Amino acid sequence: MDEQPLPSGPVAALGSSYGALRAVVATVTDEHSWTPTACVGWSVRDLVFHCLQDAQRGLVALHTPAQHSTDRDAVTYWEDWSPGGEGAANGRRHARVSASMFLHVEQLLDLYQETTGAVVHAARSTPPETVVATQGHVLTAGDLMCTLAVEATIHHLDLAVSLPDAPGPAAAGLTEVRRVLDGMLGRQAPSTWDGARYARMATGRATPSRPNRSGSAPTSPVYPCSADQRACT
Repeated sequence: MDEQPLPSGPVAALGSSYGALRAVVATVTDEHSWTPTACVGWSVRDLVFHCLQDAQRGLVALHTPAQHSTDRDAVTYWEDWSPGGEGAANGRRHARVSASMFLHVEQLLDLYQETTGAVVHAARSTPPETVVATQGHVLTAGDLMCTLAVEATIHHLDLAVSLPDAPGPAAAGLTEVRRVLDGMLGRQAPSTWDGARYARMATGRATPSRPNRSGSAPTSPVYPCSADQRACT
């Protein structure tokens, strides 16, 4: 059966971003699964497990209606997260230990594919204006979908460093990443900047080149999606 066409807006961004990352995950072999990623201290399988956790959280959130007013949107959702906290360190270690428990990496990869497929199906059935709860905050389902697309797109770039033949991230995902990073930094990056390069620079994964150091170049990383997982090593 042919898949239904994705609607425009947040559902499209999520579906495209997950679809692109699913294509990368499908190329992973057991040998590839132990190679490093751009998340320092995490292997490919560690990062895939982390992405699985995020998809599971999204699936739960889409089925957790909230009775309160929203207190976060697609940009402010990331404000509370810090890579240096005890909770973040525990989460990083949990991902690494749990990922290593899969005897065959195909088990992890299949679970990721099934779960992300379920998330996209749930997103198609959820009006974007629906108010949902996740991680102690309340936001619209549309904004939740955008946060999931941002995380998937940035981690797509993280996985690709070990998988040079992997397809690139979705254009819709990179557009959403740019929108969120501009919002977090309080200014728009030049439209001439490559979306993937901007994502890496703004999140601390790459150092700005000399021409980028002037004007709108970020001078310190913002988070979503820390690149430093060394607390797990």
